[in-house]
Amino acid sequence: MSAPIVLSDSGAGGTALTDPATGLLNQEYFVVALESRIAAPRRHLRPVAGGMIQVVDRREVDKRPNAEPVLVAEALRATLREADTLTYLQGGCFGVVLEDTTESGAISTMKRLRLHLAENHPSLTLWVGVACYPAHALTAGELIDRAGIALIAARDGHQSRIEVATDECGFAVRDAVASSPEGWQSGRLHWS
Repeated sequence: MSAPIVLSDSGAGGTALTDPATGLLNQEYFVVALESRIAAPRRHLRPVAGGMIQVVDRREVDKRPNAEPVLVAEALRATLREADTLTYLQGGCFGVVLEDTTESGAISTMKRLRLHLAENHPSLTLWVGVACYPAHALTAGELIDRAGIALIAARDGHQSRIEVATDECGFAVRDAVASSPEGWQSGRLHWS
């Protein structure tokens, strides 16, 4: 059982559970939210998707710095449902918890985010790792690990990319996206 959550003043304009710059919940909340969101679907047999997101500026090819967190937080708020949990994680990444969402629903959600960023901030690259309960993981820890592995795999590409975990601790590329003037191109590649 997790320790009780205590909200305290962080001294920087937010609480201990929120990031003062983005206003999003933080990494500790992400873990607790996943644990809670997986416990309820176990009783009712509903899916839950977790995603780890990194957005970088591709104008600096060698460094690829993280995009401005406030800009990414605004894009997440504009494209995700009100019921979804949005969090700002360590290292400039973001975490999302998508209730009642299957793998295909999570991919569609991340495609909306990708499209929003492409239309409003074309110099940004989006990398996403997605894992789903119960398809890829049965606990919050497993789900976070599998989404993290998928995010690492997505970073291997130089274009925006959505990777989906597999239940074998590998990953499956569900949506490799080339940023070209002709638009988005998709492919289906599988690794184990």
